[in-house]
Amino acid sequence: MSFHYDEAFSRNLGWVTEAEQRFLRTRCVAIAGLGGVGGSHLLTLTRLGIGRFHIADLDTFELVNFNRQAGASLSHLGRPKVEVLEELARDIDPQLEIRVFPQGVTRGNLGSFLEGVDLYLDGLDFFALDIRRAVFAACAEKGIPAVTAAPLGMGVALLNFLPGGMTFEDYFRLEGRPETEQYLRFLVGLSPAMLQAGYLVDPSRVDLSAGKGPSTPMACDLCAGVAATQVLKILLKRGEVITVPRGLHFDAYRNRMRVTWRPGGNRNPLQQLGLAIARRRLDARLRDRS
Repeated sequence: MSFHYDEAFSRNLGWVTEAEQRFLRTRCVAIAGLGGVGGSHLLTLTRLGIGRFHIADLDTFELVNFNRQAGASLSHLGRPKVEVLEELARDIDPQLEIRVFPQGVTRGNLGSFLEGVDLYLDGLDFFALDIRRAVFAACAEKGIPAVTAAPLGMGVALLNFLPGGMTFEDYFRLEGRPETEQYLRFLVGLSPAMLQAGYLVDPSRVDLSAGKGPSTPMACDLCAGVAATQVLKILLKRGEVITVPRGLHFDAYRNRMRVTWRPGGNRNPLQQLGLAIARRRLDARLRDRS
């Protein structure tokens, strides 16, 4: 059976117009990281009808990825994530234009990665803060909207950084901080409401020093849906877009949604209080381990 774009994505019509669908086909979205959320981002946006992508990841699929990552399966063990996800996306839309960065996104290829891109969607590992900061700074410099949707517990925490607005560094205030402090600031900045904190049944599974933490497939799928909706709204310039210092946190386990507002980002007094509590909890956990 031959592929026809208009027929393949015709069921999007009604929620988008025919003209909007044609426009989405011309847009280019960059996704760095194809693990927990990045692979799902790519496949969801492909089904939305986005026609062009830049994708970056240097990792291969392992058994530990099976609980949450799109493309993680026995037949894909040991294969590069970019290679597998490109195949899966092209199996949905063989006419896609995809530029692959199999070495991952680096400071050396960042210019090429963002060249001609209409929007950046963050899929980097939580602990990849150095390159994440570089990517978001480059997006701000180039006027590229940047979206991050974090899988936390069984929910999603969303932040949108739009051109001319508050920057990633202005919001998180990571510059010059020790590594563990950067992780805490990133976590508390991502989820000021911390809706996920109340049902973590085994805190010992969170190990900032080792770069490990628990995850769920529900959170990753929620991220893909929420992020794709933001991509649609930003690219089509319709609907309210919540931008930093505002954020959105939905937690399916707790049946709750919060729209947060933290003027000044992590300089905000409420954020400072949250950071102090997070530091005390981390210190107590480290004492228990020793």
